[in-house]
Amino acid sequence: MPRRIFLATIGRERGGSTARVPGTTIPEGTHPLPATAVIIPTYNESENLERLVHLILALPLELRVIVVDDNSPDGTGQIADRLVAEDERVHVIHRPVKLGLGTAYIAGFQRALQLGAECIVTMDADFSHHPCYIPSLVARSNGAQVVVGSRYVPGAGTRYCSLKRRLLSWGANGFARLMLGLEARDCTAGFRCYRREALEAIDLQAILSNGYSFLIEMLYQCQRRSYRTREIPIIFEDRRHGVSKISRQEIFKAIFTVLRLAWRRL
Repeated sequence: MPRRIFLATIGRERGGSTARVPGTTIPEGTHPLPATAVIIPTYNESENLERLVHLILALPLELRVIVVDDNSPDGTGQIADRLVAEDERVHVIHRPVKLGLGTAYIAGFQRALQLGAECIVTMDADFSHHPCYIPSLVARSNGAQVVVGSRYVPGAGTRYCSLKRRLLSWGANGFARLMLGLEARDCTAGFRCYRREALEAIDLQAILSNGYSFLIEMLYQCQRRSYRTREIPIIFEDRRHGVSKISRQEIFKAIFTVLRLAWRRL
C-alpha cells in the first residue's frame, strides 16, 4: 500500500471555502529517495519566498534549495540571504539584472550538479506549484529521466486561472505538441524533476531559448535523446501574491522557438 507523507492546503480563501487536495503518496519500495535540489528562480517574490522555502525544507527528503534571484528590487535577494544564514541547505545565486528564466535554470542546474544532486526539481516561486508534489516528482523519476507536474492528465487541473490564461495554456501546449511531436501532455509546465544524467548529457549552453520557451526546448532536447518522460497530476493554482511574469513578448518568443525547433526536425 502506498504511504501518505504530506497533506497540504493549497487553496486560498475564496467565498469562505478553502480548496484542499489529498496528500501526495510515495509507493512502497522507493525509499530512500535520491539527493534532490530544488531550483527556484525569483524576481520580486518577497511575499512568497520565505514561506515556500520553509515548506520545501519540511519535506521528508534529502534536499537543497537553490534560489536564483535577478536583483529583485523588492528585497527578495535579501530574504534569500537570510534563509541561507538560517539553514545550510539553502543556497542563493545573485545575478546583477533580470536575465531571463532559461539562464536562471541553467545557473541553478550547474549549482545543483556541483552539489551532487541526483534529482533536480524546478518550480515557480508563486505557489502555483505546491511543494507537496515534490516527493512524488522525485519518486516517479525512478526509471525516467524527466517527470512533469502536469495540468493535463487525469486527476489534474487548475484553480483560479482566468479563461484567457487557460486558453493560452491549451493553445501553447497544442501548438508545441503538434509541431514538435512532444509526447508530454503539459509541455509548457515548469514544475519538473530532471535526473542528473539527463542534464549532464544536454549541452545547456547550446540552448538558444531563454524565457518560458526554454521549458519547451528542454523537453524537446530530452525527447530527441529518447529519454523517458512521465507526468504526475497536480492542481495548478494561480499565483497568490505578486504579478505574473508572462508577457506578450514571452508568447512571441515561445512561438518562434517552436517554429525554429520544428524547422530543425525537417
